[in-house]
Amino acid sequence: MSKQTLQLLTENFSIHSMDETADIPASVFRADVFFIAKTPDELSIVCPSTIHIDSFATESNWRALEVVGPLGFSLTGIMANISGVLAKANVSIFAISTYDTDYILVKQLQVDDAIKALKKDGYHFLN
Repeated sequence: MSKQTLQLLTENFSIHSMDETADIPASVFRADVFFIAKTPDELSIVCPSTIHIDSFATESNWRALEVVGPLGFSLTGIMANISGVLAKANVSIFAISTYDTDYILVKQLQVDDAIKALKKDGYHFLN
């Protein structure tokens, strides 16, 4: 399988953990890119760091690498391969998938190492 093309999004993201009954701020829905996940135990929101959310836990300074899609559901191993390359480079990730593609969030301090490791492994990047 040929290596996918990735692109680094310009936004700096924060990952918020909230009570499962919390209201989602309207400002989140106005962002160009955001992710929301809810379980019986929590509500997680990933959004640009410029959006203030009153959450009980926040991880800031994440950057997003987008796998340029759309990706077909029959494709296998994309996230496993990318996360494996980054694990070997000691880069921690937070992975998110959508209907069309995958996003790999890495801490701002490790983004250069992540891109270098992925390029060395044959991944392509859009400028």
